[in-house]
Amino acid sequence: MPTARAVRIREPGGPEVLELSTLEVPDPGPGQVLIEIAASAINRADLLQRRGLYPAPAGWPSDVPGLEYAGTVAALGAGVTAVAVGDRVMGILGGGGLATLAVVHERTILPVPDGVTLTDAAAIPEAFMTAYDALFEQAALAAGERVLVHAIASGVGTAALQLAAGAGARVVGTSRTEAKLARCAELAPFTAVHAPDGRFADAVNERVGGVEVVLDLVGASYLEENCRAMVTRGRMVVIGLMGGLSAELPMGRLLRGRLSITGSVLRARPLEEKAALAQRFAARVVPRFATGELRPVVDAVMDMEAVADAHARMERNETLGKLVMRWG
Repeated sequence: MPTARAVRIREPGGPEVLELSTLEVPDPGPGQVLIEIAASAINRADLLQRRGLYPAPAGWPSDVPGLEYAGTVAALGAGVTAVAVGDRVMGILGGGGLATLAVVHERTILPVPDGVTLTDAAAIPEAFMTAYDALFEQAALAAGERVLVHAIASGVGTAALQLAAGAGARVVGTSRTEAKLARCAELAPFTAVHAPDGRFADAVNERVGGVEVVLDLVGASYLEENCRAMVTRGRMVVIGLMGGLSAELPMGRLLRGRLSITGSVLRARPLEEKAALAQRFAARVVPRFATGELRPVVDAVMDMEAVADAHARMERNETLGKLVMRWG
């Protein structure tokens, strides 16, 4: 088995429990590919996993965080035809992205677009695939519709802003930090709502008359306001729980408005679903990075030795876009 360098979680706790160590990585089996990872990025799920609140799916390292990667193909398992050794690739995985090596299935691999560096590519898979899936495959967002994107300055939020605006939707974005809203306006036009207290429905209704779609990265604390901000037959997709796990559902508003609420997560999906999503994403979205229509938003690129500082920085909500971690 090849040995990789890796960020490991010593025990559940704060950023200080992260340490650089080694990890044995299996040789790629049939249909699998060994990736030499150059860079990965930090996600909220990594913070939860570090605290012992979000275990990795079966088959992935339980103590090595990291849900995405960018690097080069190092070795092929039997029967692999989709990629070749040396190809620049990126993708999502169930865990272990903060290591120098990882084994993934060939059907989940995405090509790194021409003109995009590996450090920038590391900021693409989780944010853009999550946003694409939630907006278009779960919520069926259409041109001309209004969509409310919470935490619009996050990695998923900045991806959703670009994807929705590019599809002809009218975007409304919230943030608890006013300065972040102004910076997001550089990505695409949108209606900004400063919501330091978590109240936004009145402003959304006054400015755009409500929305057809809500992309919620916050969860429980935003549930009632989300329902108030949706028009008849509104659709909400919940993909984050930063604001809590439980809330009272305003059933009257749900029934009168004929609203629908969907929960969505990529990490725990079966291989076949992940592979199918990757293929659609590769065909419909990846080429748009090469043309400059879409771009990953990178707040900072940090050396892997500073991973504890990166976790602390994300927990303080100081970032706009993604924190990318690279191996030296």
